Amino acid sequence: MKLLAVSDVEISFLYSPMIRDRYQDVDLILSCGDLPYFYIEYMVSMLNVPCYFVRGNHASDREFGVGSTRRFPWGAVDLHHRCVEDDTGLLLAGLEGSLRYNRGPYQYTQSEYWGMVFSLVPRFLYNKLTLGRYLDVFIAHAPPWQVHDADDLPHSGIKAFRWLIKVFQPEYFLHGHIHVYRQDTVTRSVIGKTIVQNVYGYKVLGIPTPDTRSWQRRR
Repeated sequence: MKLLAVSDVEISFLYSPMIRDRYQDVDLILSCGDLPYFYIEYMVSMLNVPCYFVRGNHASDREFGVGSTRRFPWGAVDLHHRCVEDDTGLLLAGLEGSLRYNRGPYQYTQSEYWGMVFSLVPRFLYNKLTLGRYLDVFIAHAPPWQVHDADDLPHSGIKAFRWLIKVFQPEYFLHGHIHVYRQDTVTRSVIGKTIVQNVYGYKVLGIPTPDTRSWQRRR
């Protein structure tokens, strides 16, 4: 199946009818934060597929639009601090925000991230027991510790994410937050069995559907 992952910056052809011509075969949209709600809504309406999102550290508490004010993009599911099984059978989880560096919203300490990651562990174990694996895709705004991150506090990685990757080995760990201005910037790394991908702007990714994997779902 095909995933369209987006983050941080609006791409003109994704906010135009061209998106339907290019990506009509996309199965899921995953937003890793710091994108306006209207932008996400447009992609959902044009492709008519499920969308899951987490907020970035620059997200507003609410967005004002024509005729309405909303706290989330219509047609999208907030994946923050949740683990869900999509109708495709894909297991998805996510956490929003970045490290706390001022009093803005959607910022957390390393300790708070550890607490949120640990609170997801029972669901991961249940997935393993009933479905044969812990997790398929984890989405976040911030990167893992010392993977694609930077030295300054706002752009430092999350230590709990490195532990999550090591222990639960999702096929993808997707993040944004780290802007890409140079062609030689590393945006894709492999840790064990997990591909860590910075989806700044957008990335189109392929992942096997659960029924075509080498393992069998438990009945």
